[in-house]
Amino acid sequence: MKKEFEIGKSGITSPFLGMGTWAIGGGSWWGDNDDKVSVETIHSAVDNGIKWIDTAPIYGLYHSEMVVGEALKGRRDKVILSTKCALEWDYETPVKHKVVDGIPVYRDLSKKGIIAGVEGSLKRLGTDYIDVLFTHWQTTDYNLYPIPETVDALETLKKQGKIRAIGASNVTADDIREYSKYGQLDIIQEKFSLMTRRVETELAPVCRELGVSIQAYSPLEQGLLTGKVTMETEYGEGSVRNNNPQFKSDRRYLAIKLIENWKSYAKKYNCSISNLVVAVTSEIMPETFILCGARKPEQIIDNANSLKLELEQDDLRKMLKDAEVFL
Repeated sequence: MKKEFEIGKSGITSPFLGMGTWAIGGGSWWGDNDDKVSVETIHSAVDNGIKWIDTAPIYGLYHSEMVVGEALKGRRDKVILSTKCALEWDYETPVKHKVVDGIPVYRDLSKKGIIAGVEGSLKRLGTDYIDVLFTHWQTTDYNLYPIPETVDALETLKKQGKIRAIGASNVTADDIREYSKYGQLDIIQEKFSLMTRRVETELAPVCRELGVSIQAYSPLEQGLLTGKVTMETEYGEGSVRNNNPQFKSDRRYLAIKLIENWKSYAKKYNCSISNLVVAVTSEIMPETFILCGARKPEQIIDNANSLKLELEQDDLRKMLKDAEVFL
């Protein structure tokens, strides 16, 4: 498959597919994991052509970063590593984010908070630089945390060589313009799938205008678009899927019907449904980076097959048309 391109204007290039490590953080969101298997999964990602590994302090309340750090020992130069900042639970701020595993989490987009947070991430990750640093969530009060101060922190870290590129997650079009006014915003990271398409209409136009890349997370809609979910599938208390509107019966039915229609394509291309979904999702917006989560080597090896998938243009057009059912 084509698809290796530059992250914004950073000079860093990557294949379009990366590995997200939210799930290997465990906790009530995802349940327990075997850290040894998680490390093996990251190794399998790198060995199969996935260069970009994405994590965040909040994933498992530091646990994901520590596992990623362990996995990258001796392999740091083989990957593009991204993590995030601006969520804190070691101290309170005026902007509460949510409660995670019984612990109140707060947003802190101050210069002091961002720089301190990055120092902690560098230690947990066992590295002296991060390729892409995202502000994980934006403030609800820009008088408290003005974007110029946030960007100043990020540009300071870049000048110090501690980060190479600046990203922002969970943003508005106005946020993108403000970040770009005060510094070099290279990429945004947003939820985007065949079923969740806000980015396509609300954010992609301003990103194209300003040369900002897009990285999509949850392209498989937390497993709904893998072909493994039925109308009878239920999830335990605390599962993130219970709060995902795409798992409601009407939307779930549309997903299951689409997957059933795509089984003939999976047979034709000798690939999984997930591979097809990732490939089609990456075609909706030009030069979109995609993050796929995995907790087992076999899952990431299957994901990596998307890097090699070449769809015929006629089939791609038909599948894109099929996916309009979610609009």
